[in-house]
Amino acid sequence: MSQNAAAPAPLTIQKISSEYTRSDMFAAWKARWGINRAAWRVKPGLYALGSPSADSSVFASANYTLSFNELRKSLKGLDAWILVLDTKGINVWCAAGKGTFGTMELTRSIMESGLDKIVKNKTIILPQLGAPGVAAHRVKVYTGFSVVYGPVRAEDIKDFLSLRGKAAPGMREVKFGFPERIILAPIELVYFGKYLLPAAAILYGLGLKTDALLTLATLLAGTILVPALLPLLPGRSFSVKGAVAGAAALAAVYPLLNLDAYQSAARALFYLPLASFMGMEFTGASTYTSLSGVKKEMRLALPAQALALLSGIAMLIAGRFI
Repeated sequence: MSQNAAAPAPLTIQKISSEYTRSDMFAAWKARWGINRAAWRVKPGLYALGSPSADSSVFASANYTLSFNELRKSLKGLDAWILVLDTKGINVWCAAGKGTFGTMELTRSIMESGLDKIVKNKTIILPQLGAPGVAAHRVKVYTGFSVVYGPVRAEDIKDFLSLRGKAAPGMREVKFGFPERIILAPIELVYFGKYLLPAAAILYGLGLKTDALLTLATLLAGTILVPALLPLLPGRSFSVKGAVAGAAALAAVYPLLNLDAYQSAARALFYLPLASFMGMEFTGASTYTSLSGVKKEMRLALPAQALALLSGIAMLIAGRFI
């Protein structure tokens, strides 16, 4: 080698702990409520949990802080390597659908981290929910590493390892019960609330108390009722479920208002599409649909929502002259 040749840059490995502090819990709470959500990213790269050796297990995760923290705290008491992929701050499941937790990003991360020089066992454990984005056979060809899909929930990882990489039946089951659904509500409430709460305040200030109340009811329907009552709401598409939740909210509020049939219909055409649109926001976070299903629903639902909304506006304007 020439004396002038640059030496290879040393590998950067960050040491981390599995301790989950109050600061971590507060950060998770802020992320759930959409407070500075874009900041909750972990720097991509290789992390050493505890004091891992060349024989320690290797896990892959997204660079979304909540995903990363769930993994590291579930590995408490173990020495392991964690390879963090650059998923643009998106969780594993959504990133797999978008392609950022995918074959090429995993390949790039393995090669750039120098993982093959650090571990003897050329196996990397991925979360099962990342499977849609990764072609394991291609990763093997490109890097020499075999991909093993771990359990759905990080809390089952220790049991998964004790079974020598074999998942018990329950470890492959994706649950989407009430706790998993309602935890998604705050961030949607905050996101849509940024627009609808000021709108309700303006309507109230203009003396349009009816529409102010209906705006609030629609916000709660689309962001709270949809995830809370998801299995009970009819229809397969989230746009339909959102519209049904909106109809239930309007039905609860209408008796408090002095509206004739025409005004009731006009407002239903205006507010139901809003609830329907908000309901669609939960498609990517649920087990009820697939990426292709989401795209198909949006192609059908968005034009229908726009048409209903414009029809409602037209009726409300026409009502001024009737």
